[in-house]
Amino acid sequence: MEPRETDFNILLATDSYKVTHYKQYPPNTSKVYSYFECREKRTDPSKSRKVKYDKTVFYGLQYILHKYLKGKVVTPEKIQEAKEVYREHFQDDVFNEKGWTYILEKYNGHLPIEIKAVPEGSVIPRGNVLFTVESTDPECYWLTNWVETILVQIWYPITVATNSREQKKILAKYLMETSGNLERLEYKLHDFGYRGVSSQETAGIGASAHLVNFKGTDTVAGIGVIKKYYGTKDPVPGFSVPAAEHSTITAWGKDHEKDAFEHIIKQFPSVPVSIVSDSYDIYNACEKIWGEDLRPLIETRSADAPLVVRPDSGNPLDTVLKVLEILGKKFPTHENAKGFKVLPPYIRVIQGDGVDINTLQEIVEGMKHHMWSIENIAFGSGGALLQKLTRDLLNCSFKCSYVVTNGLGVSVCKLLNKTCDNPQHIHALTQKIVFVCVCVCVCVCVCARGFSGECVQGSGGRPQQEVKERSPVFAPDAERRFCHFGGGQGGSGGVWSGEFGKLQK
Repeated sequence: MEPRETDFNILLATDSYKVTHYKQYPPNTSKVYSYFECREKRTDPSKSRKVKYDKTVFYGLQYILHKYLKGKVVTPEKIQEAKEVYREHFQDDVFNEKGWTYILEKYNGHLPIEIKAVPEGSVIPRGNVLFTVESTDPECYWLTNWVETILVQIWYPITVATNSREQKKILAKYLMETSGNLERLEYKLHDFGYRGVSSQETAGIGASAHLVNFKGTDTVAGIGVIKKYYGTKDPVPGFSVPAAEHSTITAWGKDHEKDAFEHIIKQFPSVPVSIVSDSYDIYNACEKIWGEDLRPLIETRSADAPLVVRPDSGNPLDTVLKVLEILGKKFPTHENAKGFKVLPPYIRVIQGDGVDINTLQEIVEGMKHHMWSIENIAFGSGGALLQKLTRDLLNCSFKCSYVVTNGLGVSVCKLLNKTCDNPQHIHALTQKIVFVCVCVCVCVCVCARGFSGECVQGSGGRPQQEVKERSPVFAPDAERRFCHFGGGQGGSGGVWSGEFGKLQK
C-alpha cells in the first residue's frame, strides 16, 4: 500500500460535536462498544415499494481502513493543527490534546481500536450487525465513537453495491425468462457515472462497488481503487469498449453522419464498438444508415465484435422498443429456445439514457411483453448508479450498545418505549460470535453483543446462519475476482487492530 495523503488529519475528520464527547461520558468509563448496521425499514404495509432492498452487500471497509486509519495517523504536527482549528472553531479550549498525545506517545500514533466485520462481498439481511468497533485501551474509550464519522461513510459503497445487485437480479430474472441462460449477464449494466458524481474519490469508491456485481465500467477510477486497496485475480477488474460520443459524430456535420458512422466502425473491426446514433434522428439512423447504407459493412462483423447502437434521448422504453422494431425489420432475427426474438449476433443495442432501477425494470418488462429477448440489449447508468443515493436508503446507522463504567459492563441503547434490562437476552447476545477472515488487515467476526434497531427486540442477537449468501449470480464474481472475497493474506480468526496496523491472530 502507498502512504496516504500527508495532509489528511484524522483528528479533524470527525463531526464537531464529537470533539467534546470525551468530557461527557460518565466518570471512570473504560470502554465504549459500538456497531454499524443497515436497519430494517418499518414501512406502512399499505404502501408498496418497487424495490425493497431486504439485503445489503457489505463492501468498502477495507478501503477506509487502509486509506485513513492504518499506520501512524497521529503526529505532533497534526495534534497542533487540530488544537488550533478547534480553539477557533469552538472559541474555547475543548480539544482533547491530552488524549491524542497519549496515543502518540504510547502507540507511536497508531490508533488503539479493534474493528470486527462480516466479510466484504457478503450479502446480509437488513438489521444485522455488519461491523463493531471498540478501543483496546481503557484510556481511549472515547476513540470508538470518534471514528464513527469516517467509518459510517461506508454507507456509500454499501448502497452502490446493493443497488447494483438489485439491478442484476432484475436483469438475471428477465434474461433467464427470455433466453434460458445468463450469458454475459455481468456485462448487462455498464457504469456511465464518472461525470455525474461529486468528486474523484466518489467515482473511485462507487465504481469499485459496482464492479462487485458487474464487469463493465467507463469509470476508470474504480479500477485504481480495486487494484490498490483490494487486488483482483483478473488482470483488470473492469472492461469497456470503443464508443462514440456526440462530438465525434456532429464534428462531421449533419450531411455526413453516414460517413462518421462508417469511419468509426472501420476503426475498430475486431472489438465491439458502440456508436451513439441520435445526434439528428435515431430512427432514421437505424432505418436508413444502419439498416440500408451500411448494412453490408455491419454484416461482416462477428459476434465478438458487434456494432452496438446507442440511442441517447426520448422516453427510454418507447425508444428501445422502436429501435428494436426497426432493426428487426432491417436485419434477420430469429426466435430463441424460449420463443423470443433475437437480432443477429453482429448487432446489439445499449440504452444509456434515463436508466435507473425503476426504468430498467420497465424496459425489460416491456421488451418481454413485446417478445424481445434481453440478449439484444445492455444498459448504461450514470447518476442513478453512483450519485442519486443517500444514507437513508438503507438506514445505515452506527450506535453504541455497550459501555464499561467503574468496571461494570452495561448494555445500552436508545429507548423507544422499550427496555434494555433483559440480562438473559444480553448474555445470549455476547455469546454469538463467528470468526471469518478478509484480506490484508481486515479480519472479521460477526459479534452480536451490539443491539440492532430497537433494543431487546433488535436483531443483533439473530442467529448468524442468515449471513452466508455470496451468490455466484447475484453478488458475483466475488469469489473469483477480488482477493478479499476469498483467500487473500492472513488466516482466519483475527481482527483488524489499528494499534499494530496488521492482522492479529
